[in-house]
Amino acid sequence: MSHRIPRVVTAPGIVPDLDESDDTASDLSSPRNRTIIVANQLPIRAARRPEAGGWSFTWDQDSLLHQVKDSIGDRNDMEFIYIGSLRAEIPLSEQDEVAQILLETFNCVPAFLSADLLSRFYHGFCKQQLWPLFHYMLPLSSDLCGRFDRSLWQAYVSVNKIFADKILEVINPDDDFVWVHDYHLMVLPTFLRKRFNRVKLGFFLHSPFPSSEIYRTLPVREELLRSLLNSDLIGFHTFDYARYFLSCCSRMLGLTYDSKRGYIELEYYGRTVSIKILPVGIHMGQLGSVLSLPETEVKVAKLIKQFHDRDRIMLLGVDDMDIFKGISLKLLAFEQFLMQHEEWRGRVVLVQIANPARGRGKDVKEVQTESNVMVKRINEAFGQPGYKPVILIDKLLQFFERMAYYVVAECCLVTAVRDGMNLIPYEYVIARQGNENLDKVLGLSSSTMKKSMLVVSEFIGCSPSLSGAIRVNPWNIDAVADAMNSALEMAEAEKQLRHEKHYRYVSSHDVGYWANSFLQDLERTCKDHNRRRSWGIGFGLGFRVVALDPNFRKLSMEHIVSAYRRTRTRAILLDYDGTLMPQVSIKKSPCPKSIEILSSLCHDKHNIVFLVSARSRGKLSEWFSPCENLGLAAEHGYFLRVTGDSEWQTCVPVADCSWKQIAEPVMRLYTETTDGSTIEDKETALVWCYEDADPDFGSCQAKELLGHLESVLANEPVSVKRGTNNVEVKPQGVSKGLVAERLLSTIRERGSLADFVLCIGDDRSDEDMFEVISTAMTGPSLAPNTEVFACTVACKPSKAKYYLDDTTEIFRLMQGLAFVSQQATGSSLPI
Repeated sequence: MSHRIPRVVTAPGIVPDLDESDDTASDLSSPRNRTIIVANQLPIRAARRPEAGGWSFTWDQDSLLHQVKDSIGDRNDMEFIYIGSLRAEIPLSEQDEVAQILLETFNCVPAFLSADLLSRFYHGFCKQQLWPLFHYMLPLSSDLCGRFDRSLWQAYVSVNKIFADKILEVINPDDDFVWVHDYHLMVLPTFLRKRFNRVKLGFFLHSPFPSSEIYRTLPVREELLRSLLNSDLIGFHTFDYARYFLSCCSRMLGLTYDSKRGYIELEYYGRTVSIKILPVGIHMGQLGSVLSLPETEVKVAKLIKQFHDRDRIMLLGVDDMDIFKGISLKLLAFEQFLMQHEEWRGRVVLVQIANPARGRGKDVKEVQTESNVMVKRINEAFGQPGYKPVILIDKLLQFFERMAYYVVAECCLVTAVRDGMNLIPYEYVIARQGNENLDKVLGLSSSTMKKSMLVVSEFIGCSPSLSGAIRVNPWNIDAVADAMNSALEMAEAEKQLRHEKHYRYVSSHDVGYWANSFLQDLERTCKDHNRRRSWGIGFGLGFRVVALDPNFRKLSMEHIVSAYRRTRTRAILLDYDGTLMPQVSIKKSPCPKSIEILSSLCHDKHNIVFLVSARSRGKLSEWFSPCENLGLAAEHGYFLRVTGDSEWQTCVPVADCSWKQIAEPVMRLYTETTDGSTIEDKETALVWCYEDADPDFGSCQAKELLGHLESVLANEPVSVKRGTNNVEVKPQGVSKGLVAERLLSTIRERGSLADFVLCIGDDRSDEDMFEVISTAMTGPSLAPNTEVFACTVACKPSKAKYYLDDTTEIFRLMQGLAFVSQQATGSSLPI
């Protein structure tokens, strides 16, 4: 892609990988950089021709999706094709003809929905359940938004499937990028990923994403999360929205995320799903054109006569007529402002433009009624002959009219109680910058510094990017009233500085910047798709794709059993917690069946079996005393015992543990402030565990504790490591890799070389064993034809070459090997 966007304002991420299925390409030829944009509605206006019959279609200039094309689509290497529904209902008999016209003329593929399905999908599930919930409204009663209705959910899924089928008609999966927009199509990624495991798929959410406490109330919460994770890149307007989404993934799916070189990444079944944070911008070209229209100048001149010539100052509000835009709160604040500041009565006018609501229902009518009542009350209380303090424009204005109001308004008030982005402040800033012709109408010279004032809610997506605005809590009526007064009384020079700062940002971060940045990150994210081996698992909306490096594969039972049968000197290294014992298990001691399996393996004279654990030697001795020939390595290999009747040895010189006097008080401090955390005091190590703490808070505290301990122990002979739900301090040089080296050297000292090595672990500490085993394959410690199986638990980045899904599969594997040994030795141990 040309003219790359710098990675300054982005916090993206995602390096996905996908399936090994037969991704059959569409018959349509496609340029390398074609992007399929999918949204609920096409950026098309449709109108029935009353006389000639048929339909006429034009681009919807106000549509963000069309603005994307208009901003970056002129480049030679990019083509856009749109998929979505039409606002007009097209009769069945005309749908084929309309589809052909739209494809040939506008590169649009319409998804035709029946009136009933559209109503249940859009006005039902989207607007009655998803939209209120994402804006923090819980269905606490049947009258409030409505309780979850599974039939509406089924309609939502059906429509997403229809949209996915439309994509299949035109996609070239090897070349095309797919960009899905907004909450209407949150399960579409699963349908598309199921068909093309390597599809290059991005998703951008234009609404807020609620905190996990709100989102978790949704009965289909996991289905939506897993579907979004079938995308390669997921975009949000603000860090808050991304943070809430990541928190939901952590709490509900147990996923962890990391930040690498500025990119936030989630590991999901071997795929890396990236998160991008960048607010959408406006179309500078379109706004400039509208501001240059003659009718805009005429409207501005009329407004000047209506307000400036009468010494009136305009405050402006532009909002949709719905419950989340805070119109009634704004009116209350303005009423308070007039009550407190008598000097502004008769001079300041609040013009509230109320666009028609996009949804429908009782709540919309209530907002309209309440707003009308409040406007009437304020005008009656503070009105004067020829002066109305509030002008409510309850209709849809043409764009040039709205821009004219922006040009004349002294201050713009955007006080929504919750909103995904809201571009009204951006449009206002550009309008106030104006142009030469508007300057003449306003009576300004070319050297006059422009100024503007913004009062914006803390709860809208554009608020973080407008650092010069007066930010308010819209629920705090007094604070909003004070903000109105501050905006009016602020010094002219400061108004100019704030405007200049906003104009610099808004003009440089337009819709083209946003789209370019997203598509570039999507391209970067998908660059390794063809290099990875991928396949799909799961059913329905639980479907996901497992993606692996070509050299990293699932361990085959048949393969390892065959190698086990034909080899004679076997080294087996097993981790305990998370490998033989599930991490989530409350009871940590081994079950009788595990003891039997280990005993059977140890009775085989061809085997040397070592259990390697972070646990203390006392606990391991107690648990595994029945396994006489089992080698034990405690505290990450610091202590070592070759058999049950031998003495414990140390793999490194005896450690001085005086550092514990420094580390323990620090850990105790974090334990007291982190509910659910504990300290485990071992002979040579100290471990702070937060397995039972709140996952987000525990992780945050662990990061802080890690830095604290590294600081206070900088001059001590210890290492501080963060593991799975813990932070551990242990002597330097101690690692599980030492046990692997010791085991291989012991076999070599006995005059033979291992011709079979099995090493299984689940976390970072086990990677040291995998590294030693991998290095030994080219050294003198192993026979040239040694069968080596380094295996990690779960599909994830690892130095191991194999993986098994969970501890259940590990158990079956060990049971199978024990059965082979039982047959060979004639043992009667039950397996």
